[in-house]
Amino acid sequence: MELGLRAIQEAALRGQLVIYAAYALVGLATFIVAKMLLQEQETRAAQENLEDLKNRKSSSALVRITRPFFTQYVVPMVRSRPIYDNQRKVYRRKLISSGLKDELTPDEFIAFKFFLIIFFPIVGVVLRALDFMDISGLTILGSGVAGWFYPDFWINSRIARRQREVLRSMPFIVDLLALSTEAGLDFVGAIGKVVEKAKSSPLVDEFDQFLKEIKVGSSRQEALRELSVRIGMTEVNSFVAILISADQMGASIGKILRQQSEQIRADRMLRAEKAGAQASQKILIPMMIFIVPAAFLLIAGPFIVNAIYPR
Repeated sequence: MELGLRAIQEAALRGQLVIYAAYALVGLATFIVAKMLLQEQETRAAQENLEDLKNRKSSSALVRITRPFFTQYVVPMVRSRPIYDNQRKVYRRKLISSGLKDELTPDEFIAFKFFLIIFFPIVGVVLRALDFMDISGLTILGSGVAGWFYPDFWINSRIARRQREVLRSMPFIVDLLALSTEAGLDFVGAIGKVVEKAKSSPLVDEFDQFLKEIKVGSSRQEALRELSVRIGMTEVNSFVAILISADQMGASIGKILRQQSEQIRADRMLRAEKAGAQASQKILIPMMIFIVPAAFLLIAGPFIVNAIYPR
């Protein structure tokens, strides 16, 4: 009897071991399959990311050259790090205002700054090693600091240039809006006509984005505020505030646009006069250094020569 019970217990134990082994094998197989699926998904995501990088164009040659490196190696270290949240907010706004939101993300811009800290010194070392340029070690180290600040200088210059283009095209665009509304179109229809007929410019691009936001359900006031924030100019902010007030009060948009057009042209004339007055002051120092001495030598030169070498 004891031998029979022992045999039954051993058989039950072997059965439990077989069941545990089966569970382990099933778990191992599930792990392997899940890992293969995840690897395939990661590979597909990486390929899609590479294709996206190839299709995305950039206005900066430096970004085009270095993008494969800083997106692959630096962006993963920056992405989802809470320490960069404040910088993300600042650079997101700057990228929108500069018209670079389709070229770079805030994480890519931060990664670009970190990458240039290393990239610029490497370029300096290579140029020095190949005897193309005699660069000191201090200059090479300083180029790393310049690499950190260069993207900020680049994006600020893009914002300033874009704002100048907006300011230059604003009187003509507002005139077109006024004519369109006086011809019977509503404000949104007038903007659509301007986007269709006007020459491409940053302001026309922003009006096109305004129409897209209207189509997806934003109210006219919300879309106008977003347009004002994207451009980030005092003149545009005042223009948008007046349009929103007129819309809320039910005033005639055509008359408001005509008044704004006249005001914008008057402000433009004042800025031109101010720039002319500043130019006359700025030219004074170069004139005193270069032109006045030359004129003095031209007039007084013969008298000085006659005084030194009398006939």
